[in-house]
Amino acid sequence: MTNASWETLSNQAIAVCGVVYFLALLSHLIEWSALRKLPLSVGSVPVAATRTSSAGAAGGSTTAVLDEPEVDEDAERRTNLFGRLGLLLTVIAVAVHLVGLVGRGMAADPNRVPWGNMYEFTISGSFCVALLYLVLYRKFSLAWMAPIVTGLVLVLLMVAVIWLHDEVAPLSEALNSPWLVIHVVSAVIATGAFTLGGIGVLLFLLKERTEKRGKSGGYLARVPSTATLDRVSYRIHAFAFPVWTFAVLITGPIWAHQAWAAYWSWDPKEVWAFITWVLYAGYLHARATAGWKGRNASILALLGMATLWFSFIGVNFFITSDHSYAEGLGQSTVVSTRL
Repeated sequence: MTNASWETLSNQAIAVCGVVYFLALLSHLIEWSALRKLPLSVGSVPVAATRTSSAGAAGGSTTAVLDEPEVDEDAERRTNLFGRLGLLLTVIAVAVHLVGLVGRGMAADPNRVPWGNMYEFTISGSFCVALLYLVLYRKFSLAWMAPIVTGLVLVLLMVAVIWLHDEVAPLSEALNSPWLVIHVVSAVIATGAFTLGGIGVLLFLLKERTEKRGKSGGYLARVPSTATLDRVSYRIHAFAFPVWTFAVLITGPIWAHQAWAAYWSWDPKEVWAFITWVLYAGYLHARATAGWKGRNASILALLGMATLWFSFIGVNFFITSDHSYAEGLGQSTVVSTRL
């Protein structure tokens, strides 16, 4: 295949996977809509009511037993069907998404990894979010996260295709290094995991707030308990943090020394990446400290995710940095993906 053919394949694959992500999102929205017709005991959060009945005519003692909620079997069957369909469509979308990434790298001359500009990093980052979701799906029972993940990935792909798309070009001199693969792979994995953990933290804060107000309904009523959300978010962050540390404090400085003969130059990108590291370190420490579990620690995690995405978007577009290679907004942009 020619380079032009590979680029065409990549563009078509990204378009197709976007459509499949949309169908997956639609399936999950139908699934969650159907769940409204079912009792809370059928879904993500088991809820059982109790009733008191007489036991024994002579003694008159009472025993608390579980009420058996009336279940609409058709609604339950439909819910399960669209849930499985949404998961299958997500798997297909991730596979096609991978084809788009491979095609993008093969379209360059010479062949390279698909991380040379903002468009390529955005489609790579969204792929990592979806892939990590599938990898962790069973381990952490992440079915409740499905509509948010598919919706987020779909939005990122739309932004990439509509506003960030650029023609395939050779890597800039600063990016043409073996450390690109090591550094960016770890950074992308950490970014995807932090994003999933951030979704869990945000849902934790929203669910905690609604429960304090005595409101419990809709989507939030069916996500796991606040204790479970807190625990799952913490475990995902605990996985992402050492990967981010490896990317920011080990491979990044090594690559910087190779490219600019300095391990650390207080470049805006480096500063914001370090701020992100400090905030996530603070979150993990706070989460392990009894007085800071829950809401206070979760706010730190959200601040960390905010600085993470500002480092990715804000620094690349709005701040002059050695890590940016831009001709200006609205024009062809090639941005270093060093985080």
